[in-house]
Amino acid sequence: MTTDSTGRVQPQEHLTIPEVCAELKISRSTFYYWRQTGKAPRCVVLPNREVRITRTDLNVWLTAHTEVA
Repeated sequence: MTTDSTGRVQPQEHLTIPEVCAELKISRSTFYYWRQTGKAPRCVVLPNREVRITRTDLNVWLTAHTEVA
């Protein structure tokens, strides 16, 4: 959960694998390979076995993988 400028709590955004792949410009197979090898962002597995990635977890993962040029 996050808060907006008025202090109201906003629900966490949950991204699908296709949404994450599109944002990172990678294939689904690359994402699944990263996930299998422990290199993907933290995932949430829903009761129906669908996978979601929170916006916060994706941003944290991207920050951790940012290199200074």
